[in-house]
Parts: sequence; structure tokens; C-alpha cells
Amino acid sequence: MLSAVADVVAPVLVGLAYVAVVSLAAEPARQRINAVMVAGAGAAYLSSGALGMAELAFTAAVTFCAYRGLTNYAWLGVGWLLHTGWDIVHHVKGAPIIPELAHSSFGCAICDPVIALWMFLGAPSVWTSLSTRRSATT
Repeated sequence: MLSAVADVVAPVLVGLAYVAVVSLAAEPARQRINAVMVAGAGAAYLSSGALGMAELAFTAAVTFCAYRGLTNYAWLGVGWLLHTGWDIVHHVKGAPIIPELAHSSFGCAICDPVIALWMFLGAPSVWTSLSTRRSATT
């Protein structure tokens, strides 16, 4: 039971850590960094080749989202959600993103929507939000 909880909580924490770290970058660099990251995530399964030519088509689709995401955060959110779906397919097929970690695609499928939600919110800096709240209360 504890392991099952950790299998869900840890990926959420990884997603939140990603948000916290990338929030340190100022705009427009933050948007560019996120576009590069989602493009990289789109290519993460290429080396496995588990789904044949579909891997190439998926990579092209996420690359398109990354390109459009250079000017619109919603596209980056779409890219992360596409990756979530691909994670689920790979988890079910038994071809994890990290071959040595059987549940790595499952974890990635939990982590990615956390990042996608942040993208759909426009990827605001959590640090600016916290300092604004802190200033308002003092």
C-alpha cells in the first residue's frame, strides 16, 4: 500500500519540482525552456522503438506542439497531455520510458499532467506568486 502511494505521490512531487525550478527563469526564457522540454519529452521514447513508426509520428506531433508553444502556452499543455497518453500506452505495452524502472512510464503519466496544468495556466512563476501574496499580507 505504501509503495502504491509513493508511486503516485513521487511523480506529483517531481512535477511540482519542475514547476518550481523552471519558475526561476524569467520570461520569455521560461516559455522557450518549456518548449524545448516538451519537445525532448516527445522524443524520449524514440530509442525504444516499441511502437515502430508510430514513435516518429508521435515525435512529430509533439514537436509541432512545442513549436506552436513558443508563442502560446496552451500548445505546451497539449504537448504534455499527448505525452501523458503516450506514457499510458507504453506502460500498458510494457515498454517503459526508463527500461530498468518498470513503472517509469506510469510515473511519467502522473507527472506530466501536473506540468500541463501549469502550462494551461500560462506557466506563471510560483515564486512571483508567493512573494506577491507575502507582500499583500504584510
